[in-house]
Amino acid sequence: MLTIRLPAEIETRLTILAKATRRPKSFYVREALERSLDDIEDVYLAEAALERFRASGEKAIPLEAVMKEYGLED
Repeated sequence: MLTIRLPAEIETRLTILAKATRRPKSFYVREALERSLDDIEDVYLAEAALERFRASGEKAIPLEAVMKEYGLED
């Protein structure tokens, strides 16, 4: 079970949609999460990885150098 607080505007829009379609509000909240959770996870996991990399002090390797090393130059 999950309880969330929504801004009044979103709550109103959700209520109107639910009434118009005769579906529960939870249906649309679940639908929105299913559609966007992968993207949200990608962003936060990438940010966490970047923070770990920066904290490690390791040097970045320019893309051009990697491409040259593996013979992927244009």
